[in-house]
Amino acid sequence: MTATIDPADPLAVAAAVQAIHDGDVAGLRRLLTEQAHLATARLGNDQPCGMTRTLLHVATDWPGHYPNGPATVAALVAAGADVNARFTGPHTETPLHWAASSDDVAVLDALLDAGADIEAGGGVIGNGTPLADAVAFGQWNTARRLLERGAQPNLWQAAGLGLLAHVQAACTADPPPPADEITGAFWLACHGGQEATSAYLLDLGADLNWIGYDQLTPLDAARRSSAHQLAEWLTARGALTADQVGPAHG
Repeated sequence: MTATIDPADPLAVAAAVQAIHDGDVAGLRRLLTEQAHLATARLGNDQPCGMTRTLLHVATDWPGHYPNGPATVAALVAAGADVNARFTGPHTETPLHWAASSDDVAVLDALLDAGADIEAGGGVIGNGTPLADAVAFGQWNTARRLLERGAQPNLWQAAGLGLLAHVQAACTADPPPPADEITGAFWLACHGGQEATSAYLLDLGADLNWIGYDQLTPLDAARRSSAHQLAEWLTARGALTADQVGPAHG
């Protein structure tokens, strides 16, 4: 006779989490059959200012790429998991946000196939979409898959991905983007290693040495992304590191 499992029991939760991490889909299905509400259980502290997540978040959490990830997603969804469930805490990311941030294309596809909202807000980056998280964290495989699946990039996301035509259309709109958005997009183009897009935005007046995200200049961002050719191009145009610029510029 199978013992009843209380989803609030840390041992039950731990067993489900371990099954997900191990890619033990049969074991996970067994747990979900015994207590189907594990699929919708909230894990963590639900007190004020606490943080909770779901088993779908576990399946997509950093670093992702757990064995049998798509089958795990399918098992959880079949058992009633909400594919658009929200993390509760300082932001409200869905499992799709987390798959995007982990560069886990297979699991991202499984979530989208199960009905995940590709334009869901609530991300850690500006309360934005999964695409915002993917671009900001340099998860280029999931960023491009999100585009293929229909995600709509804004200016800075398009810049990071080197979508020059999209960037040009945004920058020639009436009214055009303000100067700070041009500079922000330029920084993202450098973060993405996109020389042609960087050159276009610099010609529009982007601040070459703006200290932006993570307290990095565009040159720092290019170097962090191992965009060596772009870094050389920037240096030849007078780009500086944050240490060279100093705290007054930014």
